[in-house]
Amino acid sequence: MFKHLFVPVDGSELSLRAMDSSIALALSLGATITGFVAEADIPLSAVSASPTTFVKQIEAHEARTEAHAHKLLDTFADRAKAAGVTFQSEYRRSDQTDAVIAEVADIVKADLIVMVTHGRGVFGEMLFGSHTKSVMSRTKLPLLVLH
Repeated sequence: MFKHLFVPVDGSELSLRAMDSSIALALSLGATITGFVAEADIPLSAVSASPTTFVKQIEAHEARTEAHAHKLLDTFADRAKAAGVTFQSEYRRSDQTDAVIAEVADIVKADLIVMVTHGRGVFGEMLFGSHTKSVMSRTKLPLLVLH
């Protein structure tokens, strides 16, 4: 059935649940996992007008977010390896998190996306939006939503 799970994580407590649940699912299905992290570009409002400072701020932001992504993916890889699940990782920088999740899931030829939701309810969703719903509208892949 499903042989390649695509699991986006962001470092939240829910991400740890996504890691552990997707590893358990992969074990039961004999599937592999691609862990994924999307890091946002630096907001233009946070950068200086000075060209020298601007470049330094961008470099610092990129180094910080890349380190964060690798730390998350290394944690995920260690957990998968300990369970005996084949794991690969992908990392992208994008301000369009939902679009890049759907895009990379297709690129790596995943056959199921596994995501967690904050379950904020109607009001919270109106305030903060829903990455899960947005990904669902952008992909043809099945989406397993954990809460």
